[in-house]
Amino acid sequence: MAASRPALIALTSLAPISWGTTYAVTTEFLPPDRPLFTALVRALPAGLLLLAFARVLPRGAWWWKAAVLGALNIGAFFPLLFLSAYRLPGGMAAVVGSAGPLFVAALSALLLGQRPSARTLVTGAVAAFGVSLVVLRAAGALDALGVLAAVAATASMSTGTVLTKRWGRPEGVGPLALTGWQLTAGGLLIAPLAFLVEGAPPALDGRAVGGYLYLALANTALAYWLWFRGIGHMTATQVTFLGPLSPLTAAVVGWAALGQALTPVQLLGMALAFGATVAGQFVTRPRTEGHPVKARSEAVVVPGGALRR
Repeated sequence: MAASRPALIALTSLAPISWGTTYAVTTEFLPPDRPLFTALVRALPAGLLLLAFARVLPRGAWWWKAAVLGALNIGAFFPLLFLSAYRLPGGMAAVVGSAGPLFVAALSALLLGQRPSARTLVTGAVAAFGVSLVVLRAAGALDALGVLAAVAATASMSTGTVLTKRWGRPEGVGPLALTGWQLTAGGLLIAPLAFLVEGAPPALDGRAVGGYLYLALANTALAYWLWFRGIGHMTATQVTFLGPLSPLTAAVVGWAALGQALTPVQLLGMALAFGATVAGQFVTRPRTEGHPVKARSEAVVVPGGALRR
């Protein structure tokens, strides 16, 4: 039986809330300057663990579909996100990422035949503005490569979200297996890049091992399973509107655990972004046009319900 709508939203929200702790865990527990190794440890062990539990491999066209989704949602997204975070000042990467609902609205019109409502566009703009008030700091000139990486990361994740909605999942395959396919595919793409750019893995102490275990298990395996599961029951835009919870969580963790102050402007931004996140769960379902409706229904409405991101 499918979960009630409030419970579904709450469970799906745990994914971006968990991702909001990544910065604090990385800075406080992990070796410095190893973003690709961290991305690899997040993705590949989590994917292999989920595959071991699910014991289901892709079949037919799903070999290449899983590879495409794994590349978009994990393999390309993680390195681009880290690159943008390292090269952009004061949270600019998070601001670009908070525009995800607008990216998804545009891609849904293109790939799913859904026209976004004016309310969706306004709510998405308010969410991005609110996040900008929370994370932006006075900073110097923007780095062109960092900006391109941030835009590419948001576009990659948004495209993966919409394609997940379009393709649905194979009949009889649950969220666990589908999440495992993507994490494994993404991790295998990151692995050679990590070793080429960063060399051999760093020496790890107990603190680092604990941090990596948290990132792999709770922050990745569990969080992505909840995220992909939510996409099967909600529209792609509604799920993406939960994304601003990640930078908001990072700000709260920074205040509560790292002693970072929150200014009145940041509190206003948090209120705006959170309000937009809530409003995004009540946006009217986009109107569909033409033949994409049939393709989308066949891909998403499957026996047993759920899936995917």
